[in-house]
Amino acid sequence: MKFATAIYKDDLFIGVIKEESIINLTALARLSQKTFPETLLKGIEQAEHFIKVVEDLLNTHGTSDFTYPIDEVELLAPIPRPSKNVFCIGKNYRDHAIEMGSEADIPEDIMVFSKAPTAVIGHDTGIPSHDKLTNQLDYEGELALIIGKKGIHISKEDAFDHIFGYTIINDITARDLQQRHKQFLIGKSLDGTCPMGPWIVHHSEVPNPEKLSIQTKVNGEVRQNGKTSDFIFDIPTMIAELSKGMTLEAGDIIATGTPAGVGKGMKPPVFLKRGDTIEISIEGIGTLRNEIVE
Repeated sequence: MKFATAIYKDDLFIGVIKEESIINLTALARLSQKTFPETLLKGIEQAEHFIKVVEDLLNTHGTSDFTYPIDEVELLAPIPRPSKNVFCIGKNYRDHAIEMGSEADIPEDIMVFSKAPTAVIGHDTGIPSHDKLTNQLDYEGELALIIGKKGIHISKEDAFDHIFGYTIINDITARDLQQRHKQFLIGKSLDGTCPMGPWIVHHSEVPNPEKLSIQTKVNGEVRQNGKTSDFIFDIPTMIAELSKGMTLEAGDIIATGTPAGVGKGMKPPVFLKRGDTIEISIEGIGTLRNEIVE
């Protein structure tokens, strides 16, 4: 199942995607007088109980009155306000590490930074240009993991048991701020610089998350064309390392790194400007699209 947070005629709801439509699960639950989470985040916290409730709703009620064309709803980020910063894995593709420096920049240990929750926006939402703060806005298309089960000191063998599903993140970065401040938080956390979505795909529909193609286009031009099989640190390693002494909780988001082809890595560098449209497509997940606006 693909889960989304959406708005239809001013009604905020949790939905499940069906082909080119979205089913309003919140309305179905209201009709059946069943207890249902107010947000998708709270649903993720309920883990498999949430999945069972959704399946029961879909199997016992007609959905036609609560099914809308996907292009008639506003898709928010699946988790519009994460409960903590988004975890990000840096330089997790060899060629990207090289394009950002040299072979000496290929990490020997996992590299982690974060993006503030206030940076998160949804599919088709405008990304602010922040042109009074930066003239080096860049894109990074990434597969993101959504944690579904709380844990600390999670073993690599158990790592996939802690994943609820997968989504797409565009790790928009102000490269000049990133360099000026000698750390990543400010350059990575400007408002609106973490597009996420368009939905979360349940792990049961992504049997091989480390064998997915990932492509980023800017104004229709392919800039990034990678595969998650090229991770330097695989998904079990990411989860195991992050959970060493630090509890991962349901709803936590882990962006897994970006392949080569970012604007800063071009010769000469080419940064984003107002009017540019960025589309990130990941096999089995979907396409996240956003435009740079004022």
